Order: sequence, then structure tokens, then C-alpha cells
Amino acid sequence: MDIAQRAGGEVVSADSQQVYRGMDIGTGKVGPAERARVPHHLLDVVDPDEEMTAARFVELADAAIEDASTRGRPVIVAGGTGLYVRALLLGLFPGPPADAELRRRLEDEAQRRGTEALWNRLAEVDSALSERVDRNDRKRIIRALEVYELTGEPMSVHQARHDFRTLPRRYRARLIGLEPEREQLYRAIDARVEGMVEAGLVGEVEALRAAGYGPTFRSQQAIGYAEIHQYLEGAIDLPRAVELIQRNSRRYARRQATWYRPDPTVSWYVAPPAVPVDELVRFLVEDGSLDG
Repeated sequence: MDIAQRAGGEVVSADSQQVYRGMDIGTGKVGPAERARVPHHLLDVVDPDEEMTAARFVELADAAIEDASTRGRPVIVAGGTGLYVRALLLGLFPGPPADAELRRRLEDEAQRRGTEALWNRLAEVDSALSERVDRNDRKRIIRALEVYELTGEPMSVHQARHDFRTLPRRYRARLIGLEPEREQLYRAIDARVEGMVEAGLVGEVEALRAAGYGPTFRSQQAIGYAEIHQYLEGAIDLPRAVELIQRNSRRYARRQATWYRPDPTVSWYVAPPAVPVDELVRFLVEDGSLDG
């Protein structure tokens, strides 16, 4: 927000859950006051039962960036969904087209045995990718197994050929990573989850259920939502749901680090005060942030 305000810029969210309408508290979405200060894009663009893919994200993000660029506004892409950020900068690897029958079989298996059973199989055939995929992310797990069965090679192998170290970027950009000390990060995550519950996360999930968005929708399998659905269905009590959200959020933070750490173009900083704000503002305003 500070960089955007000082540079006269706009924010493009790269968060794969903030795209959904009605999912505000559990995704940490910025509110009306923040959006009034700085324009935000790719928030509230689909309903929770709609499909959202990395390819669709790139299409929408390209449009938002082009719109901001034509108005002379620099862009700050913010958010932690690594696949979205990489797809925006480098494009998606040309994987095999979807196989409807294979996907139907995998979906049926997920319904019978649970998504985690498919994740366990993914861990056997593509351990590198499984470390970066949440155990509840049915869509990505099924796609990874589909690629493996259709090509005989793990998706991580295909992605390695789509090497971020050698591919040309679609946009000129500076990559900034925040990496607080581990215990400090975990305390912040735990406090954030408690704050979300206090702010009404349970009520938000109740409203989603009342609108017909039950736990089978992919959007409702996100961290924070899946656990509250379990609570509302009587499978666990609320303290246990909070504990699971905190644990799963910590695991996700580790996966984010695993995803971004190999990229030598990311500049890492311990905490926001250490980020060179003046330098980044100059990059956006004087040098120009968009070449594509």
C-alpha cells in the first residue's frame, strides 16, 4: 500500500482465493477503505462455484495491467500464489490437453477415497510437486496425476523444462520476498487466524453454506474454509478447527518458501521495514515497470 501510494500505482492481486466473492475474512482481503486509497484488481471476480485457473488469472491480470499502463499507472502485483505469479511472468508450460474420461475417473476416486488419497499417490509419482501442492487442492492434484498418466513423466519434470532461469519474462519486474524469522512468522500466523475467527469467519462460512456453497466446491477447500466447514458439520469443535487452520497455514507458508526459494531473481527481506521502498518507487516511477 505504501509503495503503491507513493508511486501512484495500482495493485493486482495474485491470490488464488481472493478472486472469490463472499470470501473476505478468511482470505484476508483488503476492505473498502484500503481500496479507496489504492485501486485493487482481481478481487471479487468470480463466484465460489465458478472455475478459476492460472490461465484465466493471466488473462485477467494482463487486462488489468494493460488498463493501468494505458493510464500511466505502475503496477504492484501482490499475493502468494506462486503458480499465478510464475504464469504471469513466464506463461504456462504447454501441458497435454485435458482428458475428460481420465479426469472423471480421478474425480470419482477422490469422492470415494478422499482427496488426500490422491495426494498420497501424487507424492509417490511426483514428490517434488507434492511438496508444493496442498493436500486438499483437488484440482491441482488431479491435473498433476492426469499429466503423469498421459505423458509418463511427472508434472515437475515438465515444469523444470519451463525453466524460470532461462525463459524470457513477459513483463519487466522486481521480485520482493518477505521472510520473517520463523518463530515470528508462526506467531503472526497464529494471531492472524485468531483474529479472523474473532472478525466473524464462522459467520462468513455459514453465509456461504446458506448460499449453496458447500464444502465440495474447490473454493471451500481453501485453508480456513475447509476447517470451518468441518466444524459446522460437527466433525470437530471450534478450538480444533482454529488449531488446524493455524497448522495448515504454517505448512502453506513453508510451501511458499519452497516454491520461491530456488528463484535467484527474488530479493529477500526479513520484514517490511527492511524493504527498500524508495528504491522500488524509483523503479516504478522513473524506470518504468512495464515493457511488455
